[in-house]
Amino acid sequence: MLRFSHTAVGVQQGTEMLFTAFEDGGPMWTGSGPRVERCAVRFRTPFLGVPAVHVGLSMWDIAMDSNQRVDVSAHEITPQGFVILFRTWGDTRVARARVSWIAIGPTEHEDDFLLD
Repeated sequence: MLRFSHTAVGVQQGTEMLFTAFEDGGPMWTGSGPRVERCAVRFRTPFLGVPAVHVGLSMWDIAMDSNQRVDVSAHEITPQGFVILFRTWGDTRVARARVSWIAIGPTEHEDDFLLD
């Protein structure tokens, strides 16, 4: 459980187009076996501590003639950002994918006493 003390809570959100593999014959569309796509996300304003991050597919374009296997998750979470990992395997063919995310964590408040 992520617990907040007296600090203010900040919420940031965004959407990342992870890849478009159909037009250029990228590995997510033409390959097979284990494949990974990474996307680094930098928060507009850093949090005071490590936030809770949730990611989810907001769009996918996937071939219907093969198994549809996808794993999407947030990794390497820091107060400054995180990495989205999109994984597939086997005969799955993904033409394009977009992920939406939300981060919730401690942030500064105007009443905080800060030292320079």
